[in-house]
Amino acid sequence: MEEKPAKAFTITQNKLELVVEYKYLKFEKEANSVLLTFTNTASMNALSTAVLNEISEALTEIEKMASEDPGIRCLILTGEGKAFIAGADIKEMENLTPIEACDFSKNGNSIMHKIENLNIPVIAAINGFALGGGLEVCLACDFAYASEKAKLGFPEATLGIIPGFCGNKRLVDRIGKAAAKELIYTGRMIKAEEALRLGIINKICPAEELMSEVTKLAEEMTKTSPNSVKEAKDMLNTCVDNDLETMLKFETNKFGLIFSHPDAVEGKKAFVEKRKPVWKGC
Repeated sequence: MEEKPAKAFTITQNKLELVVEYKYLKFEKEANSVLLTFTNTASMNALSTAVLNEISEALTEIEKMASEDPGIRCLILTGEGKAFIAGADIKEMENLTPIEACDFSKNGNSIMHKIENLNIPVIAAINGFALGGGLEVCLACDFAYASEKAKLGFPEATLGIIPGFCGNKRLVDRIGKAAAKELIYTGRMIKAEEALRLGIINKICPAEELMSEVTKLAEEMTKTSPNSVKEAKDMLNTCVDNDLETMLKFETNKFGLIFSHPDAVEGKKAFVEKRKPVWKGC
């Protein structure tokens, strides 16, 4: 039997509990977060239909867990081996008809939408290559921390295609149209330093410290109200496609409604009483 490669990273701050191990990924639960690891190192974690379906199933389960357990505050995505996700599975895409390619795109888009709108924040811990579909996953996350060894890019134009999981739109939203056009038209890979400068990622870490830095970020979020973070995520995601006047109305209504939530009552009371709040969750 072929020996499975060792995990790229190990979290030492809290003991991880294996929840589910799929064929191409696994997810583990710790005190305040869930770690979803892409494990198909033979293809550098490429996104085939089978992998996409497993991710979709895992995200559904994780959202359910987070709804039932307010202690789960975020999802961390990372990869084993040399890649976060090296792209979509080119071998599978090679023989797709135009209609099949549309279906493949719809499937990927559905999963990016799930990531972007998950009921808890999602952090990408980019350990290596994040290309094509891998960069699209990164762009769908709330935050992205990257190893100093990470390389990112959209190489689709070198294959005669374009990004198909809404990476075009999300990249323009993230870094602006001109910078997005340059990356997509040239298909070039960029290092973590340039990705940070452009605003694609939030932070660069030494490879051996990546996961500990990500778990520190997850820990910071335990100080805040789960409901406040959920509502803020909904509002910030809505900002992308609406003008200022629309958002002023949306924000005012959301601000008023949130005062009815137990966390708003508890947060203000704890401040006045000079103690730590005990959050009720979403």
